Amino acid sequence: MPKGSSNGLIRPICEDMAKIFKNGSDAVADIPAGARILIGGFGICGMAHNLCKALSERDGIGDLGIVSNAGGVNGWGAGLLFEAKKVKSMIATRVGPACKAYEDQVLNNELEIELIPQGTFSERIRAGGAGIGGFYTPTGAGTVVAEGKESRTIDGREHILEMPIRGDFALIKAWKADEAGNLVYRMSARNFNPAMATAAEVTIAEVEEIVPVGELDPERIHTPGIFVQRLVVAEDDEKPIEIKTNRPRTGR
Repeated sequence: MPKGSSNGLIRPICEDMAKIFKNGSDAVADIPAGARILIGGFGICGMAHNLCKALSERDGIGDLGIVSNAGGVNGWGAGLLFEAKKVKSMIATRVGPACKAYEDQVLNNELEIELIPQGTFSERIRAGGAGIGGFYTPTGAGTVVAEGKESRTIDGREHILEMPIRGDFALIKAWKADEAGNLVYRMSARNFNPAMATAAEVTIAEVEEIVPVGELDPERIHTPGIFVQRLVVAEDDEKPIEIKTNRPRTGR
């Protein structure tokens, strides 16, 4: 039987592989001013709202560098960080109307922003987690995206060099975790979260449920616990809709 196992279930040799925090405020308490933070979520699906809320309520920090697909929505998720004026720079794929504070700060040049094609955004984060020093892609070649970047011709097509993205912290959302920090995401809420979990010095996971080690099917684990340093159960599990549209009613 492997070392550390009990009743046939393999237990982590280090039981403190992932520490469970009482609440979101405790989990983000040591994030310093000026930190670069990766925030998961496609729109707001899979976004760690409680961790973002706790960070937005912290006193004495600001100048944060945020890496996120979008900026949350009014009063929810990453949007709270813009409303609290905590953000100095943003790396994203778009500026949407769902968070007015984010949109206004971009339009008024109140924060630095780098917009990246979404596939390149994903790959730069993946490269950061995989230890890749950079990669060439044809996406953006010959456009403003290529300005100031090294380029070369590969198979007769122009490619530009893109550099990896890493963060000091990652705030990610998962469905379930075990006590060792192994994570399972639910459906499209997975999105950027697995890549971001690998690309930060400290990954903090907000989850709906924490179960004992051995209860998760090893074949269904999406993020191994070795990438997760902190766990917290979501205090508010509201799941709002980013942009709600209704199909017009038609008569019979």
